[in-house]
Amino acid sequence: MNASLIKTILYGSTTTFIAVSFMIFPKEAYEASIRGLSMWWDVVFPSLLPFFIMSEFLIRFGVVSFIGALFEPIMRPLFRVPGSGGFVWAMGLASGFPAGAKLTARLRQEEKITAVEGERLVSFTNASNPLFIFGAISVGFFQNAALGIVLAASHYVGNIIVGLVMRFYGSNEPLPKKRNHYPKRFSIKYAVQLMHEERLNDKRPFGKMMGDAVHSAIQTLLMIGGFIILFSVLNEILNIINITLIISFFITIILGFLQMPNELSPAIIQGLFEITLGSQLVSNSVKSTLLQQAVIVSFILAFNGLSVQAQVASILSETDIRFRPFFLARCFHGFVSAFLTYYLFDWLYVENSAPMGDHVIPVFQHTDVSSLFIYPYNWLLEWGFFITASSLLIWVVLNLFKYQQK
Repeated sequence: MNASLIKTILYGSTTTFIAVSFMIFPKEAYEASIRGLSMWWDVVFPSLLPFFIMSEFLIRFGVVSFIGALFEPIMRPLFRVPGSGGFVWAMGLASGFPAGAKLTARLRQEEKITAVEGERLVSFTNASNPLFIFGAISVGFFQNAALGIVLAASHYVGNIIVGLVMRFYGSNEPLPKKRNHYPKRFSIKYAVQLMHEERLNDKRPFGKMMGDAVHSAIQTLLMIGGFIILFSVLNEILNIINITLIISFFITIILGFLQMPNELSPAIIQGLFEITLGSQLVSNSVKSTLLQQAVIVSFILAFNGLSVQAQVASILSETDIRFRPFFLARCFHGFVSAFLTYYLFDWLYVENSAPMGDHVIPVFQHTDVSSLFIYPYNWLLEWGFFITASSLLIWVVLNLFKYQQK
């Protein structure tokens, strides 16, 4: 049999096995899907929707071209991506995954970047947002806001390191024949001119532009919600049929080599599929030190989880940007972030002399910085349901209006 036929049989048998498992364990599958839906409805949708809509306006009004002209002297030498990558980096950091992939794909569709530049760019702009790191993980799971400083520092510095390493990716690729000739020096006049030309190129009325922005954002978020629910159920099914037990055997060997407790093995497996559940299980570990927990959570955050990676793969499939460089960058970022957490922890914390290090005194006694992210996250949990419901209602009305016009 050729490789293509083997792949077909493998895909078909795996899908059939998972579908039969859903039918055998309907109650567990239902409960897992509700958990995934709740997370998407209350947190993911309302937190990403404003950024997705605003990014559409920023692209159409030429702000991305403006930022590209200004940041070209910085982004090109450091990361070998256009200056518009600075916009993607900032928006990806502020809104969280998979915003970096969404905006990278959009720039590629607009032909503002090449495929190789897109592969470099998406590798370090798809990051967790501060709301999730400080609000959900540090406070929600660990009840320790100061821990968020360590996790955030290792996560974002690790992303920069990934970007610097990925600049050497695709060195043999020929330069594109058509590209933006940005000035080598900082020029506000040129940036404003470029922004004005970009805005004039879009002939759509403002109302049409707003409707298209909302429609595109909600369509992407519906796709993200589907992946979150699917992987939530898949994770639960694999746990029930003891597939995770087999994977746990190999992870236990690695943990033993790193002198970490075997208790962290199930949490790592869950984290490889979905970040939130994996991080929560790590925080519940009683036999591991806070340092060990922070290292594992940093790896999980940087790896993104297969759920987020599947979302990114789906978004990138609309372009010629390949997924494999992104996956390799996630693996590399995971180890870099865990390494940074191990060494930054001693700088940001003062440990007691307890042998297990169960009691840790944070250096940052004042949590003013982390409070900036904790309160918005709590507000999101309280009002996220209403934001999602009203947004979906507006989306349905827009679709009905568009259908009546045809």
